[in-house]
Amino acid sequence: MIYVVIFQVIVGYLLAGSLIGPGGLNLINEMVQVETFAQFGVVFLLFALGLEFSLPKLRVVGPVAVLGGVLQIALFMFLCGLTAALCGAKLSEGVFVGTFLSMSSTAVVSKFLVEKGSTNALHGQVTIGTLILQDCAVGLLFALIPVLGGSSGIFGGMMSMGRLLLVLSIFITVAYMMTWSFIPRFLKLMIQLSSQTNELYQLAAVAFCLLLAWCSDYLGLSLELGSFLAGVMISTTDFAHHTLEQVEAIRNLFAALFLASIGMLIHFKFLWNHVDILLAAVILVIIVKSIVITAVIKSFGYSIRTAFIVGLSLAQIGEFAFVLLSRASHHHLIGGKMYLLLLGTTALSLVTTPLIFKLIPVVTQLGILMRWFPSESGVQNELPLQEKATMLDVYNRTL
Repeated sequence: MIYVVIFQVIVGYLLAGSLIGPGGLNLINEMVQVETFAQFGVVFLLFALGLEFSLPKLRVVGPVAVLGGVLQIALFMFLCGLTAALCGAKLSEGVFVGTFLSMSSTAVVSKFLVEKGSTNALHGQVTIGTLILQDCAVGLLFALIPVLGGSSGIFGGMMSMGRLLLVLSIFITVAYMMTWSFIPRFLKLMIQLSSQTNELYQLAAVAFCLLLAWCSDYLGLSLELGSFLAGVMISTTDFAHHTLEQVEAIRNLFAALFLASIGMLIHFKFLWNHVDILLAAVILVIIVKSIVITAVIKSFGYSIRTAFIVGLSLAQIGEFAFVLLSRASHHHLIGGKMYLLLLGTTALSLVTTPLIFKLIPVVTQLGILMRWFPSESGVQNELPLQEKATMLDVYNRTL
């Protein structure tokens, strides 16, 4: 029942945005201001996700999140590049479409996982870990676009990617050092100063989130990565639950604006005129992404059940794809028709995401009844032996 309500609310936000946006009644046409507020929704959503995140459990799924995430991106780039070459299209355009399709929606998927209480489930941890890897890779993909577009040489592109990797390593190292030195003392001080009212602590938490998001963006990474890292840093302290309570209302407000802004990108006239092509494209994307991601997760020793859930969870095209699409268009990497097709496919795939999540429990139960998937009691048996030992050690230390 709760899930039905979540599904209806999210679809409602998307439909409301499409109705009042430029593609609907055109009641709101200043998209820059809307997108600015919507960006706060993504930031606070990722901050709250970081607060609920479990670093010990992330270490368990680290190999599949990092190596599997990189493998997924590489596979999509290879498959789309090969398809473009066979069809006589430009190889660079095919490789870009591969990077474009490899992105999944961190904001939308994490909202569903949080609302369903699945962030600490095995498939939830693998999904979130993969999404965070994709967020880390966005900066590298931005550096790759000028190379594909011909506006930067291969050497220049490699230098840009190497510089981003170095910056990312330094940023995470500094954050790790602050987590065990500065953060606990700072939060304890804020608790003491806000003993009469919670406003000061709430402002401090929001300011810390925005500060790290700004630092991450300033360094050429992403706002989302910085805000998520801010939440993870606080999650290691005893104040994680209290902090989440303080920012939950803010998160929900701006997350609603984010979902509505995604809906505003949907143009009913364009969808109606190209509904057959777009529906075929969305179905193809969902099927291909589900198969590729499921195969990658399964190759790391997880059961077909967990791999399938992760595959369906990541089957949409993410909001970062809009930014990649804009950057690719700026560098003349793709043509106008391809731009509109990818834009419509992305928007439509995000609209279908709530439906996919609603179908996951149904398909999973059907798979268990048909004995395609292991039962709930057999989930722990899917972990590789080394990861089982790590998981047991983690839980023993947390008890």
